[in-house]
Amino acid sequence: MSEATVDVADLRSHADSPPPDERADELPLREDIRLLGRVLGEVIGEQAGPDVLDLVESTRREAFRIRRSEVDRVELAHRLAELDVRSANHLIRAFSHFSVLANLAEDIHHERRRRHHRRAGSPPQKGSLAATFALLDRADLPADDVARELAGALVCPVVTAHPTEVRRKTVFQVQRQITELIRQRDRAVDGDVDDAWSAQLWRSVLTLWQTALLRLSRLRLQDEIDEALRYYELSLFDVVPAINAELRRAVEERWPGAGLLRRPMLLPGSWIGGDRDGNPFVTAEALRRATTRQADTALGHHLGELAELRNELSMSDRLVTPTPQLYALADASRDDSPFRADEPYRRALTGISARLAATAARVLGSVPGGAQPVPGLPPYEEPDELRADLDVVDASLRSHGAGSLADDRLLRLREAVEVFGFHLCGLDLRQNSSVHEQVVGELLAWAGVCDDYTALDEAARVELLAGELTLRRPLVRPDAELSEEARTELDVLLAAAERVALLGPRTIPNYVISMCESVSDVLEVAVLLKEVGLLDPAGADGPTCPVGISPLFETIGDLQSAASTLGAMLDQPLYRALLGNRGNVQEVMLGYSDSNKDGGYLAANWALYRAELELVELARHEGVRLRLFHGRGGTVGRGGGPSYEAIRAQPPGAVAGALRITEQGEVIAAKYADPDLARRNLEALVAATLESTLLDVEGLGDDAEDAYALLDELAGGAQRAYRELVHETPGFVEWFRAATPIGELAELNIGSRPPSRKAGNSIADLRAIPWVFSWSQTRIMLPGWYGTGSALEEWVGDSAERLERLRDLHRRWPFFRTVLSNMGMVLAKTDLGLAARYAELVPDEELRARVFDRITAEHERTCRMTLAVTGDDQLLADNPSLARSIRNRFPYLEPLHHLQVEMLRRRRSGEDDELTSRNIQLTINGIATALRNSG
Repeated sequence: MSEATVDVADLRSHADSPPPDERADELPLREDIRLLGRVLGEVIGEQAGPDVLDLVESTRREAFRIRRSEVDRVELAHRLAELDVRSANHLIRAFSHFSVLANLAEDIHHERRRRHHRRAGSPPQKGSLAATFALLDRADLPADDVARELAGALVCPVVTAHPTEVRRKTVFQVQRQITELIRQRDRAVDGDVDDAWSAQLWRSVLTLWQTALLRLSRLRLQDEIDEALRYYELSLFDVVPAINAELRRAVEERWPGAGLLRRPMLLPGSWIGGDRDGNPFVTAEALRRATTRQADTALGHHLGELAELRNELSMSDRLVTPTPQLYALADASRDDSPFRADEPYRRALTGISARLAATAARVLGSVPGGAQPVPGLPPYEEPDELRADLDVVDASLRSHGAGSLADDRLLRLREAVEVFGFHLCGLDLRQNSSVHEQVVGELLAWAGVCDDYTALDEAARVELLAGELTLRRPLVRPDAELSEEARTELDVLLAAAERVALLGPRTIPNYVISMCESVSDVLEVAVLLKEVGLLDPAGADGPTCPVGISPLFETIGDLQSAASTLGAMLDQPLYRALLGNRGNVQEVMLGYSDSNKDGGYLAANWALYRAELELVELARHEGVRLRLFHGRGGTVGRGGGPSYEAIRAQPPGAVAGALRITEQGEVIAAKYADPDLARRNLEALVAATLESTLLDVEGLGDDAEDAYALLDELAGGAQRAYRELVHETPGFVEWFRAATPIGELAELNIGSRPPSRKAGNSIADLRAIPWVFSWSQTRIMLPGWYGTGSALEEWVGDSAERLERLRDLHRRWPFFRTVLSNMGMVLAKTDLGLAARYAELVPDEELRARVFDRITAEHERTCRMTLAVTGDDQLLADNPSLARSIRNRFPYLEPLHHLQVEMLRRRRSGEDDELTSRNIQLTINGIATALRNSG
């Protein structure tokens, strides 16, 4: 028997011996990893040969020995550096697949543990609706207070196309096959499976091995649109209506007659096809495609559910007595089939389907599925008309004792129509303020209003724009001679106006202004909306516009000025009148990514908190309802981390019943790939929003101002330390570009969007996503911690009293606790031993040492001070599941990092063959997959 054959048995264990503290309830996870590892080993041995399997297995053993600190990683690095490019390719693919399967096993185990807790009758988990309503019950809240705080309640996760999802759809589908097979085994008696099951698992892993992990070409925008829409079929169509229905029932039981949640609280949103900031592919045609595909998805779902209902509601009026309203629907259906003469529900649903099919034909030009319009039956003009007909069916069923049927598919469809309408989800528009300035200046010059708008100061701009907003007349004619950029911008807005007219005002709910710094930035957008007819400055009740204008404050400076900017906006009479006609709700978007890139982790988080405090106070003073939109990414450096804790860590009054939040990149699949995951994550968003709105979760009381002043000091110190390294160290950009795969990342086909807003070599020109992604690849994770250690050490000094003050804040203040918890997660994923290998890619030895020594010193300082403040003896003491995850998955990362460094070194020294480049891209893919929240 060959050594390779013997080694297959070793592949059954993800570690040579599990840690002594492994709990018995983690045994199924270890068994899953062993099983999947064994099958993958068998596939590799058969497909690539025993020599490759031997290489894979010996590397795996060595990687786990390194993780246990039994050997130095230098020997493995040297051995892998000697591999030929083909052997390196086999190894990279093997460990990438190990990571994929380990992730899959973890996700299944989380499901398993949740089922166990439910069956055991455990108390509801924190972040679930059941746990939240238990808290609200104990608080005994008056109905009037709840009604006031939840007026206009909204939770809106907004899917974006930010390119950090590295998995191909095909790979994702194979993973789902494997997941379902493991679930089948769990459902079997005593986990007993037959040979057919084992053969299917083997075939699925074989398919995974023989499927390319990389796309041949970059994702197109239309692909990103379609990718996002698949999550509706996977989970959102089931879960979103169900959560809204549960919310309605819960609040009605507790506060009957208070009129709460008359509209759904949970509504999905999207940026894909409307976010033009730095993406030249978002055009008028792209916006039309996005909204058309969304409408097709929504109408297709509703028509499919109506067809199922028509099959299910077979009740005969020889046995039941429907209401007269139901008979009226049945009679209007023009369904004269003798086979359905005694089946009024089926005839009514035939008519409803025919009217909805006519709606689809009007909106889309075609009808999804098999339903067809019926001559003489008009289309529905708006979703409320469809909902009214479904309500007739509901009331009739309940009138003759069929309420249980009404509470099944029909209830889900009624909720779905309210949530998804005919448009599916709101598509926001976004563009950079500098583009608006250029386009408005061009329009004003063409119209002869102002020859050089950009030469005006802020006061003159505001006066000019405010004057334009009192007039209905457009600035230009359709045949105006404009630059390509101006014409493109106007065409997008004209397409948006067209879709609002066709699909309703919920289709394009908001216009987000990137890098918003002044009142003129807001009024420029208002002028553009007026130009295409969306904003009417002289309606019967004053100025109106179906599209809200949302300033996005991104840099630390912009966040510090956010309240004054918003205050100046509200001082404009026309804008204030426009806001009044929109229910006095003002949305403000807060950017986590650029503020972090600007000033570092702690400074950015505190700038956001301070901005929220000031915005809340301004809104209260001005009598407007503030709605915050959080632009969070997947990583901690871009605002990521557990959503429940993040929302509860917001300052008092910042949530106020409403929350919008971006869902970006690889976290979308992690949260919404199946109904169980989607339910858990959406419940967490809603639960945290309810708690932050209705309960005092800050917990500082009279100590708040002192705590705020302390964080002012800490944030200032952290920002100084960060800027000294990133923005003031000579050669830092050169170091960053040499030590990370930022250049090679641009070649990975993971998104339609360019990695930089504009050509340039500065950090400011680089988008936050590739900035964070690159640091993740090197395992430095710098955006998630750098500067905090210096700030903490400088403030504490030798004072035990000051250290205890920080410990007290950590115990009492969710914001501070969440900031340190998320940072601890990043520090635990950081590996400066691996990072040192990347630093070797910097050719200038003096620069290499100067920058890396500062990073190393700050990392040690940050780890030490974090543990001192939390009182823990190790990182992740508060997150044992993540600690387990790192133990399971990170050994598979070791070879991928060494091989990435080696492939980067070879390519940069001139070995520019196709396989070397592909190996680099595969390592980027594999590392991102294993880290899970990489961008």
